[in-house]
Amino acid sequence: MDRRRMMIGFDMRCLGFMMAKMVLRELMDPLIFSKFKTFLVKGHDPSCLREFMLQTLNRSSSSGNVGLQMLDRNWGAGWNLLSSLLATKPSKRMSCLDALRHPFLCGPRWRITPSMDIIRWGLGSTAVRIIEEYIYSRPQRNRISYFIELMEMLNPNSKPKNWFELLPGKWRLIYCTGRHVGLTLRQPPARVLIGNVSLTVSKLSKQSRDLSFTSSVDFTVMTGQDWPHDKTGVDGQLQVNSPFKLMSGKRLYLKGEKNTTSGRFSFGESTDMDSLAPKLLAGRWRKAMPFKEFPSSLRVAKLASGENVDITMTFDDGEKGRGNVVQARDALREVRIQLPPEMFDLSRIVCGTFVDARHLVLRGVNGSALLFARSCLDQ
Repeated sequence: MDRRRMMIGFDMRCLGFMMAKMVLRELMDPLIFSKFKTFLVKGHDPSCLREFMLQTLNRSSSSGNVGLQMLDRNWGAGWNLLSSLLATKPSKRMSCLDALRHPFLCGPRWRITPSMDIIRWGLGSTAVRIIEEYIYSRPQRNRISYFIELMEMLNPNSKPKNWFELLPGKWRLIYCTGRHVGLTLRQPPARVLIGNVSLTVSKLSKQSRDLSFTSSVDFTVMTGQDWPHDKTGVDGQLQVNSPFKLMSGKRLYLKGEKNTTSGRFSFGESTDMDSLAPKLLAGRWRKAMPFKEFPSSLRVAKLASGENVDITMTFDDGEKGRGNVVQARDALREVRIQLPPEMFDLSRIVCGTFVDARHLVLRGVNGSALLFARSCLDQ
């Protein structure tokens, strides 16, 4: 890269810092700003900045997180512009002309044609914002599934080598399209409050495509028969480790429920072409589809689990005896009820359908989708 382009890249990065301080008032705090700079100095992808800032900023600040609301508008366009200005490599940073044409600065009144990257960004940001509302009614769940299907259709990294580069890291589970417990009147033997649920992927070898998946679940067991206002109790953690092999595969879409399609693997009813095609190829997103007709298959990353599975559970109640074992058993049973089965039995994960710097979508053997967000904390 020549000196002129390096200087332009440096100026755009400085502009990104100025934009961040103007929009996010909390960055005026020297302590928070030092964490912000440390996040970038460590080489983390700026596209994960929202996930990092949500856990770093004080939600009860006097500014009321107005900056977060501004950046979340227009399908998260503000976060896209900020990450483009703060890109690690100078060659990846947005130019001044492209920044002036960005949807965040132009707004909805100026008609511009967004790029495919901005469309993908908007899909992921909108799905996350819907999930954060925590009101999972039937129309809302259908809409989230619709956005996940669109993300899979527009997956920019379908080759196994791209998956092998982007998949390693720590991913936080934010949603599952499978069965949800929801509000219930049942009386569980143990009152368990689920904390962070994450999936850590690490490479076993640089030459081969062998990976290690570690599912980690933090939970708290509250004492007493009723749900107390004080959500403190006995902390515990469940970890499941399993090796995986990354291969190339296809996700087959069945035309009709009774038809059978030969191939590497398929998912049955969850990938029925007759029900998906009218939804995905209609509406405001039909122009973003790279094809006019619904495809019979899509390239995915097939994940084959190994035989060696390690399960570890820690339970810190400070007591010994049979009561401790019974309490741990009841807690484990309740954790399995509240979690997607794929997070406990990793062999049920069969393929990955979407991955980028921010989000990951994995499919289970029953067709349910697990949506993850990349976590840059405690790595």
